Amino acid sequence: MEFRQRAGRNIIKPVRISIRPAYRDEWDDAMALAWRTFMQFEARDFTPEGVESFQDFITDTVLYRMFVLGAYQLFGAYDSGRMIGMLSLRGETHISLLFVDEKYHRMGIGRGLIEYVSKYVLTEEGHGSITVNAAPYATGFYHRMGFVDTNTEQACDGIRYTPMKRSITL
Repeated sequence: MEFRQRAGRNIIKPVRISIRPAYRDEWDDAMALAWRTFMQFEARDFTPEGVESFQDFITDTVLYRMFVLGAYQLFGAYDSGRMIGMLSLRGETHISLLFVDEKYHRMGIGRGLIEYVSKYVLTEEGHGSITVNAAPYATGFYHRMGFVDTNTEQACDGIRYTPMKRSITL
């Protein structure tokens, strides 16, 4: 996929980004990206308990074992082989984590990950919709991606989120 990046003085240069399922040895890079981006943009919307809950989730060895066994899927966006975005899928249709490195925000990487995974969910898993529990920081993004709220904002273990759903059509 080709994305556009501003290079100063309104010059736009193309950047080639590949999106694919992540390999087992990329797990730690993905979770480090999730933690770093969470702390930069989302942690301020959570209680200390919520920050701790998030950290516990991404460092859970059971979650990693589920990934290795194929029950928890991870997809990555790569620039020259370096992971710059990640999306994880739980239960075939639920976006569990979606994070893009700060330097790549507003370039369409998150959109690309959602489109890639939507096609995967429809063609490989046979489902016509995907869901997400969107953090306050991300609700606007998900709305722009065609997700609709399925309930009001909720909180669990200090983590605030709005349940959302998107129908998939190709």
